[in-house]
Amino acid sequence: MKEKPLVSFVFGTRPEAIKLAPVILKFQKCEEINTKIIFTGQHKDLIKPILDLFNLKVDKNLNIMKIGQSLAEINSKILLGLTKEFELNKSSLVVVQGDTTSAMAASLAGFYKNIKIAHIEAGLRTDDLMNPFPEEANRRIISQIATLNFAPTAEAKENLLRSGISSHIEVTGNTVIDALMLIADKQKLEFDKESSNANQKFILATVHRRENWGSKLEQIAYGFKDIVDQFQDISIIIPMHPNNIVRKVLKKILGKNNRIVLTESLPYDQFIKTMYKSKFILTDSGGLQEEAPSLNKPVLILRNTTERQEAVNAGTAKIIGTKREDILREAKNLILNNADYQKMANAKNPFGDGNASERILKSSKKFLFE
Repeated sequence: MKEKPLVSFVFGTRPEAIKLAPVILKFQKCEEINTKIIFTGQHKDLIKPILDLFNLKVDKNLNIMKIGQSLAEINSKILLGLTKEFELNKSSLVVVQGDTTSAMAASLAGFYKNIKIAHIEAGLRTDDLMNPFPEEANRRIISQIATLNFAPTAEAKENLLRSGISSHIEVTGNTVIDALMLIADKQKLEFDKESSNANQKFILATVHRRENWGSKLEQIAYGFKDIVDQFQDISIIIPMHPNNIVRKVLKKILGKNNRIVLTESLPYDQFIKTMYKSKFILTDSGGLQEEAPSLNKPVLILRNTTERQEAVNAGTAKIIGTKREDILREAKNLILNNADYQKMANAKNPFGDGNASERILKSSKKFLFE
């Protein structure tokens, strides 16, 4: 009897786990394939709640994370750990998601052992190598060595073609929409285009990106403060990233403001519910630019570029940068200008229909068995 092919899913961060969860669930239901879940340990304390939420269990934990280590240390530990793993357990396909150091190192490890790579969320680009850093470089590297490129949008596919990628490319939609819909269905959330959510009195904000550390992060924090100072009936909820570089700035500038709630990272289902109940989103996150439109939430992007230009083109998101005066001006407009608010809230989400995982499984099976 022919041995079933082994498909290894590798992730290291919470966003990767969320976006891979619905894909893994689809693959696990396929009797023709064996699966293995490998966790690098990059977001050590944030992964278990996600796995529990989706009823998944890690098969291998590299446990590489230590406080204060460099990108080079993270990369080298993952590369060495996965090289050993792939020598012991030969995979037919290694699946990675996005643009993290874990995804890039896993791709290299698989490539070095002559294992084919499948890249989910392929083709995102800002065309600025240093912004976001190191993600833009990571995703470019993965694209060069991946065999299967699952692009979330037609624009992402064009980015791949423009950069000379000629291996298998398929537009699937983004798997985060699959994950969101699974959780929304559990929570019985209604996707109401005529929702009264415009009347909600709190804003959800997240900030963590490496390129915003330092003076930009301070500007963002002061921008948040300016919003609640000007609007006495508005509050801001900020689930904080675990990185102390980010937390120290937020606590220093915003910690004593009673209408700015600094919380620990929220469980994903609670985060979705909080997003659903919010008025709009202020963020430098990539994933939120994809998720929020499905919940009819405008997104103000706290960056100078985005690799998800589709959101801007569709009108679901707007790039506003990191200057405090720009943050206040754009937030003020969404608070006071209902026409602009409704235009963003009711724009169509360009990132998918919730069936990306099924498309990825179908394409992967075709590759494995042909």
